[in-house]
Amino acid sequence: MAYTTINKPTDYFNTTLYTGDGTSSNAITGVGFQPDFSWFKTRSDANGHTLIDSVRGITKRLASHNTQAEITQSDMLESFDSDGFTLGDDSNNYTNWSGKTWVAWNWLANGAGSANTDGSISSTVSASATSGFSIVSYTGTGSAGTIGHGLGSTPKMIIFKDRSNVNGWHTYHSSFANATDLLLLDTTNALYTANNYINNTRPTSSVFSLGNTAGTNGSSANYIAYCFAEKTGYSKFGSYTGTNSDDGTFLYLGFKPAFIMVKAASGSNTPGSQNWVILDNKRSSSGGNNVIQYKLFPSANDAENTAENNHADFLSNGVKFRGGNDATNGNNTYIYMAFAEQPLVGSNNVPCTAR
Repeated sequence: MAYTTINKPTDYFNTTLYTGDGTSSNAITGVGFQPDFSWFKTRSDANGHTLIDSVRGITKRLASHNTQAEITQSDMLESFDSDGFTLGDDSNNYTNWSGKTWVAWNWLANGAGSANTDGSISSTVSASATSGFSIVSYTGTGSAGTIGHGLGSTPKMIIFKDRSNVNGWHTYHSSFANATDLLLLDTTNALYTANNYINNTRPTSSVFSLGNTAGTNGSSANYIAYCFAEKTGYSKFGSYTGTNSDDGTFLYLGFKPAFIMVKAASGSNTPGSQNWVILDNKRSSSGGNNVIQYKLFPSANDAENTAENNHADFLSNGVKFRGGNDATNGNNTYIYMAFAEQPLVGSNNVPCTAR
């Protein structure tokens, strides 16, 4: 049995809940590390997603629910801190809307990044090879090329965004049958063919490839790519098939999950009209225990959805989906990314299954 090298997943990923106050210097603590990538969303109101990272800088906002280019706003975030972050007075309600409840999903990389010349196109990379996460910034050339990602292992998922122009969030996943398959994080679209966005070539342990499409490599446009490799007991990326019933699919992860994001990619239950869905261990449900009912949608600015017909049980070794909702458990094939709260097997632990 494989053992994890990350006995404390919260050193690399953690979810934080807070209430906005609309004032400057609103320090949010309890993350457990200094984030390099924080994804903010209001829970109580329909209001957009805000993605900020240490490579682009704390004044730069991208929004997963739309195709807009990067915007600059100086009062969203004052700093990434050793145990969280400090919010500004937030004039556009992107991170600190007063009186509203918020969630922030936080990942650790390696600060502002450094130059990487592993590919034919130079990049700036902030990478944690230990946890398998990197933030990659580059300028497009309009011609096929490769980009270094700094992970030392092959990414299972890459999310690209054109920072300079109105373009969708091109998303690669290792579960796709072909390197021409694509999902867009900002839409409900089902899986479709997009020739050349990664030059019809899967990533390697050192680089990912680019074609000449505007979504990932337009001439002189600036891009960001969030790259995720799989680490035993900490993260997992794959696919599953729903059951369209209350007794839904059990998805083995090898850990107790803290976070899972899923998307219907193909199937017979309208995959092209289903939002991406995020469930996490901090926004559980009024039922308590291991029932995870509260959902947010990266592809929409909706307030938190608490419907009981679309929930999951977070178990010690994976996720059990409940309800026949087409967004997570219809007659569809789904892709997912998941991060651990607690590994099933740690490097200093005896396997739970041992007798």
